[in-house]
Amino acid sequence: MKFLILNGPNINMVGIREKTIYGTMDFNEMISIIQTEAAKRHVEVDCYQSNHEGDLVDAIQNAYFNKLDGIVINPAAYTHTSVAIADAIKAISPIPVVEIHLSDIKEREAFRHHSYCAPYCIEQIKGFGPQGYVMAMDALIKYIEEKI
Repeated sequence: MKFLILNGPNINMVGIREKTIYGTMDFNEMISIIQTEAAKRHVEVDCYQSNHEGDLVDAIQNAYFNKLDGIVINPAAYTHTSVAIADAIKAISPIPVVEIHLSDIKEREAFRHHSYCAPYCIEQIKGFGPQGYVMAMDALIKYIEEKI
């Protein structure tokens, strides 16, 4: 199996910004944990981060054309604003997508409570920090194996 691990704006700043919300682990450490846990599951991962909405849309579309098995996406602030990213996720169906957030968006400011992406994802995982990525990979594996 091959998954895209896609991170939106400012996720490259974890460990630097708002440590009480996002923790002290830096982005490279987080990616290393994801890669280690993926290898344990015999899953190949491509990890990508961008602060640019169009780049994220392109990455989602490329996952379809490259026949990836699933996507774990942390759309970050675009969760609450991007119809374009939601449309891209919807367009690549039946590739399963799990939305992940390091913090629990339902416990934050009211504008963060709504996700444009969630209706097109098989699951939303929030509030588990970097462990959420591992949980998302497990959810994708389970979903794919149940479809076979």
